[in-house]
Amino acid sequence: MKKLSVLFAAVMMFLAVGMTKAQKFASMDYEAVLAAMPETKKMTSDLDTFSKTKGDELNKQAEAFQKEVQQYQAEGAKLTEAQRSAKESELQKKQQNLQQLQQTAQSDLAQKRDTAVKPIIEKLNNAVTKVAKANGYDFIIDSTALIYKGGADATPLVKKELGL
Repeated sequence: MKKLSVLFAAVMMFLAVGMTKAQKFASMDYEAVLAAMPETKKMTSDLDTFSKTKGDELNKQAEAFQKEVQQYQAEGAKLTEAQRSAKESELQKKQQNLQQLQQTAQSDLAQKRDTAVKPIIEKLNNAVTKVAKANGYDFIIDSTALIYKGGADATPLVKKELGL
């Protein structure tokens, strides 16, 4: 019985040693690779153009609204109570519409960004996966999250995979 338990312990020890494989880690600067991708640069340019266009439209409407408010302030004393009340109500509606347009523009920009960034992230993640498999890495960790960085840097390999 004693020999059997010693044999069992020895077999378990060999199995445990065989199952523990040294894991291979690498790090990469995910943001740097993402920023270097031409797709990201194009997306940023497109979003800037979209944002500027929407911003210009909103600024024109805001300026027109401000002029209308200034005109009301200058001539408001000449109006009857009913006219003043109607004009104030009209200005409040215009202000609410302007705020709604601003919120819609921000929402449209965020949605456009989310739609544009998804395929770029997917492409980068696929490249990271290919590099990990090709080089036998079990993990590739974003180097910005590391306190101490030692070991392989996969950033150049991922850039090469993406053709950068």
